[in-house]
Amino acid sequence: MSSSLVVCEVDESLKEKLKKFRFRKETNNAAILMKIDMEKQLVILEEEYEDISMDDLKNELPERQPRFIVYSYKYIHDDGRVSYPLCFIFSSPMGCKPEQQMMYAGSKNRLVQAAELTKVFETRNVDDLTEEWLKNQLAFFR
Repeated sequence: MSSSLVVCEVDESLKEKLKKFRFRKETNNAAILMKIDMEKQLVILEEEYEDISMDDLKNELPERQPRFIVYSYKYIHDDGRVSYPLCFIFSSPMGCKPEQQMMYAGSKNRLVQAAELTKVFETRNVDDLTEEWLKNQLAFFR
């Protein structure tokens, strides 16, 4: 599959919301959950969450459908510093319909570019989405 493959466009209002989310001033964990409108072939907002842990977010995800997540995380480093990385997470659980997986996988790069994110992670198992998993993923960027 070509990395330039684009299947779905990103909804304009979602692009605006992602831009505002990048510059949010709040210091709590927050998330934007996105899905693909299969008929319109458009990435759209599904839900926004404030003050949500990875465990709570995991419980909001459908079991057998892919989702895109942008997660603002309060990361307390070992030396006590605090940062707020913005993470893009592509959740594509086992058991998804192949055409759904293809559409999400083909649209991921366009969405990452639209959101201007660099911390991009994927999981095939929703149960992996824990704070420990996220910290392990972020360790690469230290």
